[in-house]
Amino acid sequence: MTLEDLQDLAEQERERQDQKKHRVLFCSAAGCASCGADKVSAALKAKVKEHALDKECEVIGTGCMGLCGEGPLVKVQSDDTMYRNVDVRTAEKIVESHIVNGKKVDAHVCDTNVPFFTSQTRIVLENCGRTNSESIDEYVAAEGYAGLAKALTEMQPADVIEEVRKSGLRGRGGAGYSTGLKWGIVRKAHGEQKYVVCNADEGDPGAFMDRSVLEGDPHRVLEGMAIAGYAVGAQQGYIYCRAEYPLAIERLKLAIKQAEKAGLLGNRILESQFNFRIDIRIGAGAFVCGEETALLASIEGKRGNPRPRPPFPSEKGLWGMPTVINNVETYANVAPIIRKGSDWFAGIGTEKSKGTKVFALAGNIRNTGLIEVPMGIPLRTIIFDIGGGTPDGTEFKAAQTGGPSGGCIPADQLDLPVDYESLMKVGSIMGSGGLIVMDSTSRMVEVAKFFMQFCMDESCGKCIPCRVGTRHIYGLLDKISKKKATQDDMVLLEELCMMVKETSLCGLGQSAPNPVLSTLRFFRHEYEQLLQPVETFEGEPGIVVDFEK
Repeated sequence: MTLEDLQDLAEQERERQDQKKHRVLFCSAAGCASCGADKVSAALKAKVKEHALDKECEVIGTGCMGLCGEGPLVKVQSDDTMYRNVDVRTAEKIVESHIVNGKKVDAHVCDTNVPFFTSQTRIVLENCGRTNSESIDEYVAAEGYAGLAKALTEMQPADVIEEVRKSGLRGRGGAGYSTGLKWGIVRKAHGEQKYVVCNADEGDPGAFMDRSVLEGDPHRVLEGMAIAGYAVGAQQGYIYCRAEYPLAIERLKLAIKQAEKAGLLGNRILESQFNFRIDIRIGAGAFVCGEETALLASIEGKRGNPRPRPPFPSEKGLWGMPTVINNVETYANVAPIIRKGSDWFAGIGTEKSKGTKVFALAGNIRNTGLIEVPMGIPLRTIIFDIGGGTPDGTEFKAAQTGGPSGGCIPADQLDLPVDYESLMKVGSIMGSGGLIVMDSTSRMVEVAKFFMQFCMDESCGKCIPCRVGTRHIYGLLDKISKKKATQDDMVLLEELCMMVKETSLCGLGQSAPNPVLSTLRFFRHEYEQLLQPVETFEGEPGIVVDFEK
């Protein structure tokens, strides 16, 4: 395929869509699929056929539309009407009433002129819920692969890296390291071969951002990886995706085949000298494989254990060669940056945290779902404007960001800007983007205990601080929750948390104590209310009792 062929394909697809009087989109992502989207799709298509509307109306499966708690979702694109909680009968009414007679099914219309939709800035998610997630033609018509074409025909590899660096894009997987600087290191590193790896091993409880992007816009990730390959001098890419994401894997495989057939992956892409291939590697469910060195070991066919750094993967990564590792959301930002320029991207967000961030809203909140907001947006806006606040009869208590590696942010910090630096100041992290909301019914000791049990179970066991330390921390939390602990146990708990944090080998152990430390910082009174008074406590073996009282 040449550049002219790519442009012609885009124009032809736009003309084809314009010829359709109606495009009925239904969310085919995993969330809506789990509550009957396949039956809704079948009902829509059957009614369209029954009314002989095949030539003027098409029914299309798209990615996540965002408001997951109201699914299945359907949108009539011609007048931008969204329907929520659509069942088979409602789907039939949408065709019979809205499409045939122009009368909306009012009982199921979803108001899109509300903060949940209007307060978002969609870059990563701009195609999700708007295009056919299984069509390369629709992706190309939405300026897909234009960023890759620009990089190959108008820019040198060093120019691409500089553009990404100037944009201020930081890794969206948690650490927030500069993407451009990382690519520059790999470009300069010596190696017979270089690799580009996409970390899609999204394992945080309550997180589904990467899954939704892969299900809804897989070509966007492929394009970002290809641009990265061109920039650093790599010819091979790998997507490491967890096995629990079968729909994402299925659509990735289809997208790779389509891109190869179109000449947008493989040899001499767009008739350039650039060759790039992408393969998928499926994880076996180990949370620790989200850590980059463990992920690389797993791709190599070894047990997914982390290793000490340095050397970092950018210098000695996959099979000992220089390797770029970024997560799904990071790669999904690359093509728009190249297409629109670094200044455009850098104009969004804060001074040190540029662009947008995708969050999965979950927990005790009215509007659960997937959102994308500018960096620096106040937490209050996310929780109360976009999220709709907590359920009736409860009050907001805390928000937990960063999954098991993050911390809990209390109500008195609601005006905190959501960016890398601000979250770190209150003992939390951005993480991959899970945001779990807790209301007044939540007990913070139990929250800390839940996340510590998760980390304890998922520890690979390679280093003693994480393997043993997390188990002892969990034991102390369990003891506190059962009202069997004293103040001495609290002292020991904090000491253990700091020891595990400072001495563990990899990010899992280093960040595992964060939920405990943040709840101790902001909700210490909930711990203290569960402690035994020293003077009345009947000691247990190994427990120090203050006999001076």
